Amino acid sequence: MGAAERAAKESEEWAGVSPDAARRLVAAAVEAFAERGYHATTTRDIAGRAGMSPAALYIHYKTKEELLYRISGIGHEKALCIMGAAAEAAGSPTERLRDAVRTFARWHAEHHTTARVIQYELQALSDVHYAEIAGLRRRTDRLLRQIIQDGADSGEFRVGDVPGTTLAVLSLCVDVARWFSADGPRTPDEVGALYADLVLRMVGAPPACRRPGHR
Repeated sequence: MGAAERAAKESEEWAGVSPDAARRLVAAAVEAFAERGYHATTTRDIAGRAGMSPAALYIHYKTKEELLYRISGIGHEKALCIMGAAAEAAGSPTERLRDAVRTFARWHAEHHTTARVIQYELQALSDVHYAEIAGLRRRTDRLLRQIIQDGADSGEFRVGDVPGTTLAVLSLCVDVARWFSADGPRTPDEVGALYADLVLRMVGAPPACRRPGHR
C-alpha cells in the first residue's frame, strides 16, 4: 500500500470526527502516540504534526488525555461493531468465528497504527474514561465468547475452557497491531485469512468447515 492510499484510509478512519481541525488533531495524535508513546508526546508535538499552534489544540480538546480517550472510543466502538456483526450473522458457529477472527485481525493489520495506540496506551486514560473503554472491551469479549460457547455446545468446537480460549483468540488478533508492517510480506486480507484458519484449528473445528489459510 502506497503513502497516498494509506493517507486516504486514515482520512476515512476518522471521517466521523468534525470539524476538520479536530480530525487533523486526532490523526496527528495517533501518529505521535504510536511513534513516541503517550507519555513522551507533548501537545506541542501533536499540534505541530497537525500544522496548528498548541493554543489551537485546546479549542477542540482540553487535554492530551481527552485526545487519547477520543481515539480509544472510536477504535473500540469499531472493534465492538466488527464482533457484533459476526455474532449476529446467520450461519454456524464455525462460520461466525471464522468471520469474526478474519475481520478483527484484518482491522488490526489495516489500522495497525491506531490499533497500537488503543490497545497499548489504555493505562494512560483517566479512571472514568478507562472504565468506559473497559466496558466496550467487555462487550466485545462477551460477543466472541458466545460464538465459541455456541460452538462448544453444538459439538463443533472441542473447547474445555471457553473464557480462556476467548482471551487467547482476542490476544492473538490484538497482537497483529504490534508486529504488522504495511511494507511487510503479508496484506491485511492475508493476515485475516491466516488467523481465521489458525483459530479454527485452535478450537478443533471440523477440517471440512475450514478454508485454506494463506502462506
